[in-house]
Order: sequence, then C-alpha cells, then structure tokens
Amino acid sequence: MRILLIGASGTVGQAVAGALAPHHELIRAGRQSGDVRVDLTDMASIERMYAEVGELDAVVTAAGSVHFGELVNTTPTQFLSGLQDKLMGQVNAVIAGIPRLRDGGSFTLTSGITADEPIRLGTNATTVNAAIEGFVRSAATELPRGLRINAVSATLLTEALEAYGPYFPGFPAVPGARVGQVYRRCVEGVGTGRVYKIWE
Repeated sequence: MRILLIGASGTVGQAVAGALAPHHELIRAGRQSGDVRVDLTDMASIERMYAEVGELDAVVTAAGSVHFGELVNTTPTQFLSGLQDKLMGQVNAVIAGIPRLRDGGSFTLTSGITADEPIRLGTNATTVNAAIEGFVRSAATELPRGLRINAVSATLLTEALEAYGPYFPGFPAVPGARVGQVYRRCVEGVGTGRVYKIWE
C-alpha cells in the first residue's frame, strides 16, 4: 500500500512508522520535516500536500496540538487553537483526502485517552479528542467507494513519560511499539467507524 503518515516525526508518528514502514510504501509528512511538508491548520497547504503525493491507499494522521491550562484562565484564542490544530487539522485532512484515496482506502485519526478520562488542565484536550471520535463515527456512515475511517485513542506512551508524565498521574504508560501495531490494524483491517482504545 501507499500510505501517507502525517506527523511522522512525533512520538506517536515514529511508533506508527515503525509498524508500517517494513510492510508498505510510507510517505512521511510534517510541518518541519518529512518527504512532504504540511500545515494542517491551512487547507491550501493540505491540498498542496495531496497534489504532491498523488493517489494513496491510506492516510494516517498522528499530528495536532491542544492547549493545556486552567480553564478559568484559558482565553478563547487558546481554546480555539486546539480546535483548529488537532481537530480541524485532521477533519480537513479527511475531507481533502477523500478524492485522493483509492477505492477501499482508509483514514486513521488520532484522539486520546482524555476523551474518556479527563485530566487536570486538560479540558481542551478532552473536548478535542471527544470531537474527533464523534467525527469518525459519523463520517464512517457517509464515506463513498468503500472508504473506511477509524481513530486510535492511546494512553500516555512510554517514550513520552518525561515530557507528559506529570499531566497523567497514576495512568499506566504503554510502549510505542504496541500502539503502532494498532494503527497497522486500522490500515490493514476491515473495521470502520471504530475507536481503538489502548489504555493499559
């Protein structure tokens, strides 16, 4: 398969690349690095990326940031940043990617455990991740030509403990290699409209 991995240089993206690259033709995309550059907050940039890479069998998005901070001190601009980046970035990647996928192709998006398990300072993350999962369930009913869409919701990765561990006290971490295999299942499997949860 020809697979586009958006966010390939991140912690999750590297785990996904490790699972997919040995078996498929993997095209890596990112804001600062990769085979092709893309800014997911800019629809024109997304369209240019797809025009550059050509037809695909699958698109995996492992990119997007959210705002962490106390809700009472969060500005509308800060809250909107997560909606525009992680949520609408992935939504726009799907909308623009529909005509670029071959029949029977798939999209795999990234949400996160905070959709179900809120954390301190993480209201924006919970909102964004829950919206991504709602989008996946609904979009699966409308995609044409046998296209599939799923999301992966992982807990903290072992490789990200140093950076994000303080935000997730008491949460078990999982190895990136395990998470990568769930993305491979989404790409090579038959499910659609699913949220695959890796919580422990």
